[in-house]
Amino acid sequence: MEAMEIRQLGKSGLQVPVLCFGTGTFGGGGEFFRAWGNTDVEEARSLIDICMEAGVNFFDTADIYSQGLAEEILGAAIKHLPREKVLISSKGTFQFGDGVNQVGSSRLHLTRQIEGSLKRLQTDYIDVYHMHGFDALTPVEETLSTLDRMVREGKVRYIAASNFSGWHMQKSLGVSERYGWPRYSAHQVYYSLVGREYEWELMPQALAEGLGALIWSPLGWGRLTGKIRRGQPLPETSRLHKAADLGPTVPDELLYRVVECLEALGAEIGKSVPQVALNWLLRKPTVASVIIGARNEQQLRDNLAAASFVLTPEQVAKLDEASQVPVGYPYWHQRQFQNRNPLPPSYRV
Repeated sequence: MEAMEIRQLGKSGLQVPVLCFGTGTFGGGGEFFRAWGNTDVEEARSLIDICMEAGVNFFDTADIYSQGLAEEILGAAIKHLPREKVLISSKGTFQFGDGVNQVGSSRLHLTRQIEGSLKRLQTDYIDVYHMHGFDALTPVEETLSTLDRMVREGKVRYIAASNFSGWHMQKSLGVSERYGWPRYSAHQVYYSLVGREYEWELMPQALAEGLGALIWSPLGWGRLTGKIRRGQPLPETSRLHKAADLGPTVPDELLYRVVECLEALGAEIGKSVPQVALNWLLRKPTVASVIIGARNEQQLRDNLAAASFVLTPEQVAKLDEASQVPVGYPYWHQRQFQNRNPLPPSYRV
């Protein structure tokens, strides 16, 4: 396998591989995460070693993944590796345990969660720490001043956000600039061939503000694995059976159209449906790293191979056309005036 491509994370000085291994499958705590997987420490160590061999040293987790168990497994599974060789991304904000103060981006909750994540991960610092979602009940100043303290204390290296609206991010960046606090370097977002809303506002913002996109659920909540076909029932092991109630809805016709285009392109170049779907994301502006998951070694190796080739502009354009959907207001209006509101590039040069 060729050397893994490395990209800069937004305007920060951090360099990351274009693929990141997600640990949502670690632990399998609760019905939601059991639908993703139940990887134990021994299995996790084996998968992590395969990632490291391929040049993927970036691992994404969160406090709520199986209520801390995923972090514990990740921490145990990387103990045999030099800490400086590994990049860890984790998150806080969502409910962790019982109680009204066990949720949100308040100073109280974030301090508790960062300290807890450090213990579970068995490390002194987290390389990239995300707000897992926006907390509209906590002042942005309180959140960012807490993160500033964590950076100054050496417990966090870089800060990032996830699932923010454009105005959430812009307000946060403004507060960081006003007080000289660390700014968000990255935005972890949902983006796939069957979920392109990221392009409407968040991608132009990322281009303007220098934010690196970290992509979660790049296969559209399991829809772009190649197992779902027109006129066929869902496979018995599909995550969609148990977990997709909390995920995005996708019209059947859009899904079938996209999968058929992926299948045709894959046949032309000798690649699988998910490999082509992942590579399409790597061809898009602002994308720093795509978070892949895997239940087993073969699935992981297949996903890692998605970074071993480059789709042409013409192939990307075919997928763009197959996955195009009407945009909401005010974006449809703005697109009538592209001489003043130019679209982001459709292909990463």
